[in-house]
Amino acid sequence: MSNDSRSERERLKEKYKTHYRKMRETKKRVSRAKKTQNIAEALKSMDKRKMLDTFDDFLFSVKHKVAQVEARLDVAMEGLSDDIDAEAQKQEFDEEMKREQAKETLRKVKMEMGLLYEELKEQADSLKVEKTVGNKSDGSSNDPATRPEHK
Repeated sequence: MSNDSRSERERLKEKYKTHYRKMRETKKRVSRAKKTQNIAEALKSMDKRKMLDTFDDFLFSVKHKVAQVEARLDVAMEGLSDDIDAEAQKQEFDEEMKREQAKETLRKVKMEMGLLYEELKEQADSLKVEKTVGNKSDGSSNDPATRPEHK
């Protein structure tokens, strides 16, 4: 009998385990069903007008922020463009000033050279030196091979 009672006890033990597993599974399904039902009720009870108003407010604020950022970008781009234009004008002005300074310097050098040439001419006149190079008044050429003393 002890063998029979042990086997009976094992059989009942397995039967209880199966029963408890089914109960646990059923409790899980009931819990999920309650959660789903609660969610469905919450969605039904939501005020759609209020939700749409909230969404519209959110959308308006996003559009407003985007417009502000675009305006700042436009202002920054204009400022950058103005800076670039101002820089280009400044460079052009600087180049024009350099050209004018170069012209003035060249004019001064030419004037000084002219004065220097005049001074040299006055010194030459005071020494009674005659200019021989480039003189064509006597009909002779400047080529040394055609001069009478080289023949």
